[in-house]
Amino acid sequence: MPYIITLNRVYDAIHASSGKAARVLTDRLWPRGLRKEALGDIQWLHEASPTPELRKGLHKGDISPEQFQRRYQQQLEQDPDALLPLMTLARKGELQLLSAAHDPHTSYLTVLKQAVLTALANEDRIHDAREPSSPVCYAHLPREEKE
Repeated sequence: MPYIITLNRVYDAIHASSGKAARVLTDRLWPRGLRKEALGDIQWLHEASPTPELRKGLHKGDISPEQFQRRYQQQLEQDPDALLPLMTLARKGELQLLSAAHDPHTSYLTVLKQAVLTALANEDRIHDAREPSSPVCYAHLPREEKE
């Protein structure tokens, strides 16, 4: 199934119509200068965002952008449940991932988007009915006695 996941700045999204897309702010920190009332229908799910240590390491220059991406992918692989709310929204229709980053297409959102798409593809592959299921087990039913 094709999934539509787009990336955008939260500051742009609050002034634009959502259409049918589910809009989710995924930053761990609240965006500067933004009031919660301004979000409207935008949800805030920060569980899948990079850890504070990882984010600070990138901003201080302690780790390269490539190391950041690799470590963030590992973080998401170690906590796959963090992706579940985003996967649920993506299955219902278009999903828009939002961040306060200046350019969402060069931010952690690209890694998050790919992780969600990969998790959805893996789940679809498992449940697509091409794999044989195990036979039905009747061991829990009482045996009928013959007269």
